Amino acid sequence: MHIIRSVEDAKALEGQEVGLSDWVVIDQHRIDQFAEATADHQWIHVDTDRAAREMPDGKTIAHGYLTLALIPALTAEFIEVENVARAINFGLNKVRFYTPVPVASRLRARAKVLQARRRAGALLLTGEVRIEVEGERKPACIAETLGLFFFNE
Repeated sequence: MHIIRSVEDAKALEGQEVGLSDWVVIDQHRIDQFAEATADHQWIHVDTDRAAREMPDGKTIAHGYLTLALIPALTAEFIEVENVARAINFGLNKVRFYTPVPVASRLRARAKVLQARRRAGALLLTGEVRIEVEGERKPACIAETLGLFFFNE
């Protein structure tokens, strides 16, 4: 766990890997819950019978946005910003999905700090998160994330 108390602390982490998460299993129940929450019921995600017949590995695959949505949970233990009045997910600069995530796969996140800047009286932290699939050469996803942290006065 990296502790950040100031913009200067964050700047000291630029270019550094700040964490590697534990593996998490992506099971069909999680995929189905995501499909329900987002109304994305495309058969490649939820129809196990059809996937067995028509998908290259005979398995359903996780939604790309499910993979992306796991980033906060997978990276929660990497950095703690102290003395924060509020933290805001400021968005993403770039997201790419490179490898599908078949059901029953194990994923983990690897993150590094790309940039730390002062913006509007807050810390703007730009990171790169790679979502790795166990046994795959290419990551499932690489996302450039933006977090905005407002310190207490």
